[in-house]
Amino acid sequence: MSVERKMVTACIIDDDDIFIYGFKKFVEIRGVSAEILNFSNGKEAIDYLKNPFYANNLPDIIFVDINMPVMDGWEFTQNFEEIKSHMGKKISVYFISSSVDINDINRAKNNPAIEDYIMKPISETHVEDLINSYQISPGFISMN
Repeated sequence: MSVERKMVTACIIDDDDIFIYGFKKFVEIRGVSAEILNFSNGKEAIDYLKNPFYANNLPDIIFVDINMPVMDGWEFTQNFEEIKSHMGKKISVYFISSSVDINDINRAKNNPAIEDYIMKPISETHVEDLINSYQISPGFISMN
């Protein structure tokens, strides 16, 4: 039996260029099969997701920071909830933040639109495992 793996598209929404650079570098070094989209705020990401031109390149998984200019993580999540039914695929949202504010953590954990709250600095193996879990394509399992 063989399982075909697909290229995963991951999206990072964070205004920290150093974090984004490090995230992309770790994905490259670890050999994780992922295309990375990145945006510096939630509005840029929402505009991308709503644009029909990008309908064939939507992310499988989104990592969004809480504190950003223009549109923060909470506002992004609210806007994403309003458009996700039009996406044509399930997209999982994970919060990534350096905030240790228990109110942020509880608010994220109690929001059904958010899969999990990941503290910065993120564990490379945790993110690698998350991305890899989206690589197995349903329907592509063959008996060889």
